[in-house]
Amino acid sequence: MAFLELKGIQKAYYLDKQAFPVLKGIDLQFERGEFVSILGESGGGKSTLMNIIGGLDRNFDGQVLVNGELLDHRKEQQLDNYRRSMVGYIYQSYNLISHLTVLDNVLVALDMTNLNKDEKRQRALKLLDQVGLSKQVHKHPNHLSGGQKQRVAIARALASDPQIIIADEPTGALDSQNTREVLTLLDQIAKDGKLVIVVTHSQEVADHGTRIVHLADGKIDGDERLRPAYALPEDPTHIKPRQLPAAASYRMSFKHLMYNFWRNSLIMLGTAIGIFAVLLFSGLGNGVNGYIQNQINSLTNPRSITVFKNPTGKKLTQDQIQSSLMQNMAADPQSMVINQADLKRMAKVTGAASVQKGNMIGGYRLSYGKLQQSGSSMTTWNKSVTANSIKHGHKPGKGEVVLTKQQAIQLTSPKKYRDLVGKSVKLSFNWVNTKGDPVAIDGVVKVAGLSEGASAGTTINYATLQHMLKQKGADTRPNFATVNASSLTNVEEVANRINNLRNGKHERILGAITVGSILKTVNTYVHLASTILAAIAGISLLVSALMIIVTMYMSVSERTKEIGILRALGERKKDIRRLFTSESIFIGLFSALLALVIVAIVTICLNHALYGLIKYNIVQITASDVVFAVVVAVIISFIAALLPARYAAKLNPIDALAAD
Repeated sequence: MAFLELKGIQKAYYLDKQAFPVLKGIDLQFERGEFVSILGESGGGKSTLMNIIGGLDRNFDGQVLVNGELLDHRKEQQLDNYRRSMVGYIYQSYNLISHLTVLDNVLVALDMTNLNKDEKRQRALKLLDQVGLSKQVHKHPNHLSGGQKQRVAIARALASDPQIIIADEPTGALDSQNTREVLTLLDQIAKDGKLVIVVTHSQEVADHGTRIVHLADGKIDGDERLRPAYALPEDPTHIKPRQLPAAASYRMSFKHLMYNFWRNSLIMLGTAIGIFAVLLFSGLGNGVNGYIQNQINSLTNPRSITVFKNPTGKKLTQDQIQSSLMQNMAADPQSMVINQADLKRMAKVTGAASVQKGNMIGGYRLSYGKLQQSGSSMTTWNKSVTANSIKHGHKPGKGEVVLTKQQAIQLTSPKKYRDLVGKSVKLSFNWVNTKGDPVAIDGVVKVAGLSEGASAGTTINYATLQHMLKQKGADTRPNFATVNASSLTNVEEVANRINNLRNGKHERILGAITVGSILKTVNTYVHLASTILAAIAGISLLVSALMIIVTMYMSVSERTKEIGILRALGERKKDIRRLFTSESIFIGLFSALLALVIVAIVTICLNHALYGLIKYNIVQITASDVVFAVVVAVIISFIAALLPARYAAKLNPIDALAAD
């Protein structure tokens, strides 16, 4: 039984539905140990026959049998396995992979064997030594002569220990000396028990083999035995093949990336800038949120809950409570009064540590000498306010008030406003008595301190305000209360319980405002703004994705022949797709790392520049931001490579090998 048998092989090419026969019924048998030369003129069908034998051409009629078993050319996976385990190619144009070293070009074939890393390297070095290239292993193909390149191609063809070696005009580009050396190597391969098939149009090359098959006009018109096939060795070698592991694709992708690093670095830089912008705006959002929270918590007791009367009886949001408060304070102050029963109910709420009564004045006027100043809101000092809000002086005691810095400037001057601390000012405002009749209130109070910043406000001692109201017969009942929660963790729970207090008509009677709620609202706006800015910055990521797509298509175009080589070695379509997607993922990862370096430098610079002004690091990049950046970079680069990688995998190996 023949080792390799061709039965009735026919092949035609079509142009506008017109058939042009190339092979017209080829019947051949081959044995191991043969050095068969297929001789014929150009256009006679030699290369087509070689592609059929090598499992590259699937569209033909007839049968190919290996060891008596039919090779089904309709099954792509079977052909991949066949090329991987049985066939080694040697090309006239060498077809070495330019971005790999001599050693790596041989290791490409060994990656699809079950040898371990050391065994692969040792075999590759041994083969290169056998072809006389032991001193050239770390060079790239462009540093080799034609004869040396062909020797590398021979070493690669032998690497996985295939049983069939197909050589397509292996000496066509070599001088006479290199031709003799290459033919000697091919003869030695046949002596080792392999089937060597050489396609040539040179009679001199054909005479070197054990048998000449002459092909003319798509038919065999001669089959001459020059000498017997070589005897098979008693202990033939055999290396078990396997599918290409993912790690091998990743290594090859990384090597190509490094080979073209400076070109790829422009793509990485563009992608990194987009990721950097998204990270920076996200970090600014985190920093602004943190800064606002820090400022509010430093000026306001985070455990405090400010409670007002709910005149609507319905559930109100924080904004609605504040809006209703301002409207009712001006139109109907008595509707905002909190009675003693309500205070007791608040005190009994689970999680409430204390309840403090307070008054809020809707409008007032300050006088100092001949200067006057009007204000829109003044409250009694309570536990929701901290002494941190007072930049000059102290919190108000009996007969004292705290003014804002701006009020002090208006009552004195920008240079002497601090002198107002310790001085007396006249305070006047309108209030009502218990019957709802208007009452004018006035009195003299001492300025205890001045408040500054976004949370600055006018506050007066509670006992002092109560005394002023009693003197004029005004209503002294509180119109707000401050509830202190027992811990920070249950502030929102206590506020919700207060909001749910009902009267006999099942109407809500109170509305609670917490610092956390205010912060939540502010943070929502800041987060929205930072998200919008990050989204705008994210447009650059789309541009980066387009750049990666273009780069990958360029890479496919440049590496078309390489794709054909890898498919001829037995790589699957899946391996080709992974080759390009993994390189794109590497681009994404390096872009993310570059973006992290850039954002780290910018963060340090910005925080250092602004810390002296606000005493806070305004850019805060979190671990989740870092993870987000890496994940986004990988996903974008992977998606961007899908179409080019799919296109590369679909290339016909024969057409790919013929590419320039």
